[in-house]
Amino acid sequence: MSARAKHFGSTIILTMMALILCLTAGCRNKSSVVVLRLAHTLDTKHPVHAALEHMAAELEKASNGKMRIDIYPGGQLGSERETIELLQLGAIDMVKTSTSPLEGFVPGMAVFGIPYVFRDQDHFWNVLNGKVGKQLLELGVNKKLRGLCYYDAGSRSFYTKDRPINSPADLKGLKIRVQNSSTSIKMIQAMGGAATPIAFGELYTALDQGVVDGAENNPPSFLTSRHYEVCKYYSLDEHTMVPDVLLISTETWNRLTEEQRGWLQAAADASVKFERELWNQKTQDALDQLAANGVKIIHQDKQPFRDAVKELQDSFEGTEAGRWMEAVLEQK
Repeated sequence: MSARAKHFGSTIILTMMALILCLTAGCRNKSSVVVLRLAHTLDTKHPVHAALEHMAAELEKASNGKMRIDIYPGGQLGSERETIELLQLGAIDMVKTSTSPLEGFVPGMAVFGIPYVFRDQDHFWNVLNGKVGKQLLELGVNKKLRGLCYYDAGSRSFYTKDRPINSPADLKGLKIRVQNSSTSIKMIQAMGGAATPIAFGELYTALDQGVVDGAENNPPSFLTSRHYEVCKYYSLDEHTMVPDVLLISTETWNRLTEEQRGWLQAAADASVKFERELWNQKTQDALDQLAANGVKIIHQDKQPFRDAVKELQDSFEGTEAGRWMEAVLEQK
């Protein structure tokens, strides 16, 4: 099947799903309770899913039952890209996505995929909680995408089947799964590997069948996905800190009253604090469990990796992401 045919088929499916969801939404909005549909692709055991449940509970409590969030996890409503498109169509109300696929809709979000743009966790959260982070959340408003908050998704590192990644040279000849992000693809290429975009839900099979030799993600995701059953090397090069972001359709946002917006934003903010505390705990627990399941955890020198992507960083000069990179680097 040609790429055009696949795209056409995907468009038809999305349109049909949007119509079904919109019809259902029309039925549910006849009641006095405002029900918001939220989609994401993570497992229900993931810390971010727990944070979304916490947000839903906080919202229902603050609104005295006048607002409710129905959560559709595990890719029930499609991949991250597909759910973002459904959000733009107004078929669903909210989406939790990584910023990596979001850069295809909001180019400035590519700044998060630039390797080693953040010095450490303190620098990362100073940016997200500051002026730059708030401006980035608003970048997609003209695309019908409004950011509400960020969730910690840790640092992304390589995990592989047959050999550890001690330096960029070890990536040569390996097919590494990445998110559907041009920045992620360029990063793997800069380090000498072959980048292979694959949907997260299809990755276990792709690893098991040898379609790819490895992938990159944070410790909790590596654990909850059970990819450790196939990949026995985890190399903590921590090349990127790519947050998750909670989006709401601008159509939905504009329909809410000021009071309802306040309840929702407060619930989202409460879920961020909840998730960060849970994430730190889950990250260490995940590393311990991975080691207990026979995964070799490798702490290597990161400087060769930083050197390998220096030209990639420089290539963003003059671009939308490059301008945001300068703003990030200026943040203390």
